[in-house]
Amino acid sequence: MRVIAGTMKGRRLETPTWDGLRPTSDKLRETLFNILAPRIQGARVLDGYAGTGAVGIEALSRGAAHVTFVESDRRAAALIAGNLDKCRILNGYAIIQSTVLQATTQLRTSREPAFDVILLDPPYASDFHDALQHVGDIVKPDGVVVLEHARKSEPPVAPGRLTRVRDVKSGDSVLTFYTCQP
Repeated sequence: MRVIAGTMKGRRLETPTWDGLRPTSDKLRETLFNILAPRIQGARVLDGYAGTGAVGIEALSRGAAHVTFVESDRRAAALIAGNLDKCRILNGYAIIQSTVLQATTQLRTSREPAFDVILLDPPYASDFHDALQHVGDIVKPDGVVVLEHARKSEPPVAPGRLTRVRDVKSGDSVLTFYTCQP
């Protein structure tokens, strides 16, 4: 696994030494960031279900102003910290060791500004519907939420304040894009 583009292009990232973590492939990350390119420079990004941190690190490499990594597994949170250190990223990020639902509640009640881009890559067997319902509360009105999921699962059309606007299929995965309803 490596950083695809930007200031850290080519840097190798550590992968998990345990089962149960499915990092987003280089090809799918490249597709995702080719689509999001105009939105990333200077953006506040939330990387939910962050795993290795590869998606958030890619955002930082491509010019995001700040990335908040949310990961409930302590081993994965440590892996994210290690990958940030390996890439010599010293600031412009926060790691929240929590579930996405808990982090959403915490972020909604804090004085932190809303996010421009929210990236969610839950385990394919998990129920992501509740998370989608709540992340609309912390995305800017002109922001975007992207859900990576298995092709066989069907995400909701309009969860909470979000409206599904696009699906991009790649192998067994799908990137579903949502925008915020007024």
